[in-house]
Amino acid sequence: MDELKKLYAHYTGSQADVIEELLPLSGSNRHYFRLTGERSLIGVSGTSVDENNAFIYMAGHFRKKGLPVPEVYCYSDDKLFYLQEDLGDTLLFNSIEKGRASSIFDEGERRLLHKTISILPSIQVVGAEGFEFSRCYPQPEFDSRSILWDLNYFKYCFLKATGIDFLESRLEDDFHQLCRVLLQDRSNTFLYRDFQSRNVMIKDGEPYFIDFQGGRKGPVYYDVASFLWQAKAKYPNELKEELLDSYIKALRAYIQVDEADFRNQLRHFVLFRILQVLGAYGFRGYFEKKPHFIQSVPYAIDNLRDLLDEDYVEYPYLCDILRRLTTLKQFSEELKKRRLEVKIVSFAYKKGIPDDSSGNGGGYIFDCRAINNPGKYERFNSYTGLDEPVIRFLEDESEVKDFLNHVYMLVDASVKRYQDRGFTNLMVCFGCTGGQHRSVYCAQRLAEHLHKKFGVKISLIHREQNMEQGL
Repeated sequence: MDELKKLYAHYTGSQADVIEELLPLSGSNRHYFRLTGERSLIGVSGTSVDENNAFIYMAGHFRKKGLPVPEVYCYSDDKLFYLQEDLGDTLLFNSIEKGRASSIFDEGERRLLHKTISILPSIQVVGAEGFEFSRCYPQPEFDSRSILWDLNYFKYCFLKATGIDFLESRLEDDFHQLCRVLLQDRSNTFLYRDFQSRNVMIKDGEPYFIDFQGGRKGPVYYDVASFLWQAKAKYPNELKEELLDSYIKALRAYIQVDEADFRNQLRHFVLFRILQVLGAYGFRGYFEKKPHFIQSVPYAIDNLRDLLDEDYVEYPYLCDILRRLTTLKQFSEELKKRRLEVKIVSFAYKKGIPDDSSGNGGGYIFDCRAINNPGKYERFNSYTGLDEPVIRFLEDESEVKDFLNHVYMLVDASVKRYQDRGFTNLMVCFGCTGGQHRSVYCAQRLAEHLHKKFGVKISLIHREQNMEQGL
């Protein structure tokens, strides 16, 4: 602290009025302080001279290349302390908080994400021009040694902690095969290594990049995997595809890209990155007893489940172990806890609003009585909203489609939010005059929509028709 005060006074010519320690970054041994006086600066206290040296050099190099990183103004003789530009308090991770919570990212959140990933190629390619990789810490290059370190980190700090039995020799064979695949691209590009939304600051609506001191020479795929498959970011697949398209378009400004080859190679880096993250979560959570990391494990396991839907034929034994891992009791029970059941009911208002048997007190109730009523016509008396004549009548009128589109938007947001928060019950009711035509039709359509889009368990009840169905 005293050393940072001295640096501030030396650099600004005045004393700092206020020194405030900032919240520590997860997994970091560095301490950050905001020093406020004539101007606001960030003071950093780091225990590793080599790591500090790497950051100071990289920040200076990237600034000369016109890249958006904080400027380092001065440092102590022993390089254990330095002052850098104050970029504010807004992390990209927090700027997209609503989207992360609901899995529905609004236009502003999407714009920030597209801006961020579109700048990444300039850091990787332009940032590598004239870069002295020998000054990286702790490794100058992404090589077999660093890959196997991370894979064994996963094995010893996470996999063994789960109690799964496995043959180390067979697992090591697949580790070495994965290593060979990852090293097929030996391009002269900068690998950020921890490129994720917690390491991006937003200032005046623009992204700035921090915590790149672990970077080294390496392939571009790693950073894309780190960003798009960040465990707690929870980007939906369609947004991942949009962001990947933006990245590839930006990368093509610097190098030729075969998109099919790029996507194929990226899959292997996504797998590697998830294993590396689980290793870190295991060490920080199981060994250092930091609950934040334990809480993040289920999100990484979910990413792993999705990834294993498409087989990696190159690593049969590793994939077998990983599939067993995702079905372990502690992880499968967590998944069951978050398994949502949506109860959808059609009813007649004159017979009362349905009770919620889950004990949650109810849910959505949509009034279908403003929709043109087939019940006014005698020819529909023997039909319900499940029968073709009524379906044709309703769908010939645009109002039922507009009505349902609004319903879908509201209920979709709740389903995503309920899943994220681990809620298990959601109730949606549709009422009309007799509970025969309009409410039945709308309930049926919503059930089919949710089942197709989310795969959630559906309990569909047409109360006045004495009909129940499970999807």
